[in-house]
Amino acid sequence: METQWITEFPHTNMDKRPRKRPRLTWDMPPQVPKALPTVGNATIPNHNLGSSLYYKGAARNGSPPWRNDDKDGHYMFAIGEHLTSRYRILSKMGEGTFGQVLECWDMEKKEAVAIKIVRSINKYREAAMIEIDVLQNLAKHDIGGTRCVQIRNWFDYRNHICIVFEKLGPSLYDFLRKNSYRSFPIDLVRELGRQLLESVAFMHDLRLIHTDLKPENILLVSAEYVKVPDYKGEALFQTHENLEHLAMMERVLGPLPQQMVNRADRRAEKYFRRGTRLDWPEGATSRESMRAVWKLPRLQNLIMQHVDHSAGDLIDLLQGLLCYDPTDRLKARDALRHPFFTRDLRRGGYSL
Repeated sequence: METQWITEFPHTNMDKRPRKRPRLTWDMPPQVPKALPTVGNATIPNHNLGSSLYYKGAARNGSPPWRNDDKDGHYMFAIGEHLTSRYRILSKMGEGTFGQVLECWDMEKKEAVAIKIVRSINKYREAAMIEIDVLQNLAKHDIGGTRCVQIRNWFDYRNHICIVFEKLGPSLYDFLRKNSYRSFPIDLVRELGRQLLESVAFMHDLRLIHTDLKPENILLVSAEYVKVPDYKGEALFQTHENLEHLAMMERVLGPLPQQMVNRADRRAEKYFRRGTRLDWPEGATSRESMRAVWKLPRLQNLIMQHVDHSAGDLIDLLQGLLCYDPTDRLKARDALRHPFFTRDLRRGGYSL
């Protein structure tokens, strides 16, 4: 086995971890000679590389040969290799601005885990350390482990911060995609909405704010595929263009409050006409953009098109959650007490 200088940090001890550390030997690229003798498919390693035999480019039960990161600082890997001697790479689960998420087999715990490998760029490494602190705080208070994804531990490997998570099922976005983006039955909307608001309220109680809530970041516990009924619908504001997005919001929810328009800073001035109203339709980029906005109904009509029962409760709930002014917006903890969640539809009354 090649000598490994690996430090792992279980989340229960993360308060004491050092913020800076000396460069360890396994972080450094080895000095590889120009040519090494071979026997069959095996390469006889130089003593500087340790005592492992490398088979077709990967070390057996140890770290793989050193590779440079790609041009964006992403870790370069191959399926079947190890991250330290403990984790064996099974598959790639996803990739984002921060780095990559790999499915790995934990050789010690004998279970599959998800490992987030952060890009080897200082600003992402620093952000990862903040994320670890937040995850530690969440784990400390989430006793049953039902509110947020659970961190197992973390380690610094070849200048990449690696965060080990429990492995969950597909994201809500993957679930939607596998169901051809069909809209959910109202009872499934109620259950998903309840769980999401419970998690958000849990974070708010800890004075934490989730700034990137979206289907891609909501994970299902089970990977079991469930087919939803064949309904039509689509994303409420299906656009990536800022002015068009604001116009869609006004079309569905009504005009932006004048006091908010008056407080718009210089970066937002370009979206408003003489500082009094949204620059629409004058600022539209195309007729297609204008048609995309004009075809949207008001929120009440939109809900009535898709919901047979509980429509009134759902409309009232969404109006509270989508309120423009955050000071008037319905809080997550209060939303959980809304009749949409508390009303017992079978008895026509309220559940206790």
